[in-house]
Amino acid sequence: MSKSLPVLVGSLLLLCGCASQAPHSSAPAAAANVAAPAPAAVSADDNLNAVAWTQTAPEHDLIYLETFRNAQSQLLAALKDKEWDALPKDDRIAPYKGLKPAVILDIDETVLDNSPYQARLVRNGGEYNEADWAAWCKEEHARALPGAVAFTQFAAKHGVAVIYISNRAQDLDTATIDNLRKVGFPVSGPQAFLGLGTILRDCDQVGTEKNCRRQLVSQHYRVLMQFGDQLGDFVTVLSNTEAGRSQAIAPYMGWIGSRWFVLPNPTYGSWEPALFNNEWGTPRDQRRQQKINALRID
Repeated sequence: MSKSLPVLVGSLLLLCGCASQAPHSSAPAAAANVAAPAPAAVSADDNLNAVAWTQTAPEHDLIYLETFRNAQSQLLAALKDKEWDALPKDDRIAPYKGLKPAVILDIDETVLDNSPYQARLVRNGGEYNEADWAAWCKEEHARALPGAVAFTQFAAKHGVAVIYISNRAQDLDTATIDNLRKVGFPVSGPQAFLGLGTILRDCDQVGTEKNCRRQLVSQHYRVLMQFGDQLGDFVTVLSNTEAGRSQAIAPYMGWIGSRWFVLPNPTYGSWEPALFNNEWGTPRDQRRQQKINALRID
């Protein structure tokens, strides 16, 4: 080997700004140009922060406690007021005077915490599907949300029927009722669970709307309060757009916090598809872009 060759190679490497070793190193010169492998790209999951907040933030639990404690403090006054009814006018199909009192509660993210199911989706990069959801429900491991058991037990103790109207399929009734009872909720019997698929003659149900089931309850009870995490838990939303949702709730804004008690759910709900024209068949990345486009920046 020529004595001048190492000097020449070293000079060239220095000129390139690539030299990381002395010219006399036994490592091949080309190795200095090999970049470290880039870390694998991690796809963003829109639900990560929402699920993390739901599971770890004390603020989440405090909102539930505040809501149910506030409702409990008002329940006896509502019970005494014979003119008090919490059903929207379209769902009150039978006169309420003389009927037994009841409260209506949604189940998922209202009284039962399904965030572990959402966490599994985040970890696995998946999306909701009916088979996995049914399997989760049948595990009967959902925990009670803060304040919900105490409120429903208080209601039952004072002669107020506790009715659960849920969009869980009717064939999940046994698992759902067992789960509710395991964590302390009062369930008077199968009639207390009105799942998706419950039929009311002469009532046309639109999609998963709960209007027919509320009308069924209206035939037997004066409803003192309603609880839910979606607008559809309280009133029928015929147009799932931002304007349509606002219009559906507008006549009842005075009932919020007294007859209707709304709980937070940032992990899923009808608010989300309203941002991409309710078209779940749209590819996931395109749905995400439409949600980004919906953000207000001023």
